[in-house]
Amino acid sequence: MSVKGNSFTLNLKYTGLALLGIPLLPIMYFQGKKIRAKVPKLLEAQGNEGLVESPNGRKLKLITIGESTIAGVGVATHEEGFTGTLAKALSEKLHTKISWKVYARSGYEAKTVNQKLIPKITETEVDLIVIGLGANDAFTLNSPWRWAADIDTLILALKSKFGEAPIVFTNMPPIKLFPAFTPLIKFVMGNLVEILGEALNNVIQQHSNVYYDTRIISFENWTEEIGIQAEPSAYFSDGVHPSLLTYQIWAKAIAKLIIENETISTGLAK
Repeated sequence: MSVKGNSFTLNLKYTGLALLGIPLLPIMYFQGKKIRAKVPKLLEAQGNEGLVESPNGRKLKLITIGESTIAGVGVATHEEGFTGTLAKALSEKLHTKISWKVYARSGYEAKTVNQKLIPKITETEVDLIVIGLGANDAFTLNSPWRWAADIDTLILALKSKFGEAPIVFTNMPPIKLFPAFTPLIKFVMGNLVEILGEALNNVIQQHSNVYYDTRIISFENWTEEIGIQAEPSAYFSDGVHPSLLTYQIWAKAIAKLIIENETISTGLAK
């Protein structure tokens, strides 16, 4: 199916979900207030830049961009969170030094990232960009066409700054798995974030050297990644944000995706 056809299908899905969800908004509002009262307010991780050393003299520059997960909510430092773990995993596989920096804020949508984070990027050259977004756009009931426009703007802004440096979008947040959420919120927000994921996949088809991990995260996939059975609660720090365990699994999975993509890994190895 063409991108245009996919967009039409996504808009139908969104319209159907909206028709179902709008009458339930008052219920979800009160459920959301109860969740916010119960879920502890966690801080973003400290230390937003670092360097992974390697005997090899080469050095690659990685930046990560996004919302609370990239901001490291749920762990004390970025070194033990997503970005630091990703950098270590890539350094081991590529046998190179990797300097990394995080540009992320909890609560930011794609539009806010464009407005407030992209102008703050000080680097003039980077080798790899990894982006994690989607939860806040789902929580604010963003439409797939508005989200797609915001993502397109983000890609174009990064390409304007960094040319053809590879851009990798992580999996969409697994809202259907969040223990703190009610079944109703999991259903509405979980289905919406998957629709946004499909819209994101449509957008990247229109750009060179932009990639997206389309896999939907599941407990089964996580269990397979670590080789042990863990309780669902072990994957979350507060019922919503990733735990240390999840950041480690997730970052290593994205590193594996990058290494196994010959176009990206060959470019990084040069």
